[in-house]
Amino acid sequence: MEWVFENLSFTFEPLKTEAYLMNNNNTISDKTIKSLKSLLSSPKRILLTTHKSPDGDAIGSSLALYLYLKSMGHDVTVSVPDDMPGFLKWMPGSDDILIFAKHKKSFEEKLNNAEIVFALDYNHFKRTGNEMEKLLTSSNALKIMIDHHQSPDDFMKYRVWDVMASSTAQLVWDFIVALSGKKAVDKIIGECLYTGIMTDTGSFRFTTCTAHTLRITADLLELGVRGDLIHQRVYDQNSLNRIHLMGYALEKIVLMPEYYTAYISLSKEELKKFNYQPGDTEGLVNKVLSVKGVNVAALITEKENQVRMSLRSVGDFSVNQFSRTYFNGGGHEHAAGGILEMNLDEALMYFEEAVKKGYK
Repeated sequence: MEWVFENLSFTFEPLKTEAYLMNNNNTISDKTIKSLKSLLSSPKRILLTTHKSPDGDAIGSSLALYLYLKSMGHDVTVSVPDDMPGFLKWMPGSDDILIFAKHKKSFEEKLNNAEIVFALDYNHFKRTGNEMEKLLTSSNALKIMIDHHQSPDDFMKYRVWDVMASSTAQLVWDFIVALSGKKAVDKIIGECLYTGIMTDTGSFRFTTCTAHTLRITADLLELGVRGDLIHQRVYDQNSLNRIHLMGYALEKIVLMPEYYTAYISLSKEELKKFNYQPGDTEGLVNKVLSVKGVNVAALITEKENQVRMSLRSVGDFSVNQFSRTYFNGGGHEHAAGGILEMNLDEALMYFEEAVKKGYK
């Protein structure tokens, strides 16, 4: 496994500008561990951030790290750009999350006082939205990234990064264990980690779910984490409005068979009709991808002043590169997202033209 623990411009000795790789036994060099322990050996003011429209991995990894750092005596705040789905609000520590869209002044105060800012489950500040991006970019706090997406920006001074990891939650487990051992992960932290791993592996079915991933999961189950209950809380607590929205959306699938592509579009009015709540369209794009003969799927939703793209693929088509080229986004080879600053009709025409160019 090619797990990168890289310091770009860190001042703690003996690091300098070296890169450290995990070996086949999933251990980190003693020198790296020593430096990290030095950084966190005394109480720090820490702000944990994640991306817009936070999913199970974003919230699970953030809350797991939050609970761990609090247990070490640090002053820690978790902030998200906008609200998270209701099916994640059962998670330990979720009531403590600061929502930037609702509490911008409080966020600015926390950021101005922060000594360390973590970027979790994203690798470009633009993934937090324009307003939050500007504030984070101008912050003088030491910045640390823990992420598994491709092509990271260079905003961080320290990073834990592996594009082959199943999830950011998996990397947070590795981070905690490297610093404090498995004893530092209790059942409550384990529930957060399990949620992140489960949701980002598609319930353990994606190719990124490796033997290492399953060994972590086994350790979490041995702590008393109930995987069956977590699955039920995340996937089996749908509102009737959400079920109706999903049925309506699936009726709208548009096929581009000559390009092995299909998509669904939803306008602001359509979302409002079904009393849309954050997370209500979660998983829809995977349903589109399940159509026989489809290699590329998209969910295109209209939000305030922009259109969001959620992309999935199978085979050799990289939606990460596709999104970076056409939709100001990125992600993984087979799961990515992007944003267009145009109306929905324009976005649909632009998407279809992009597909035609992308398949040439």
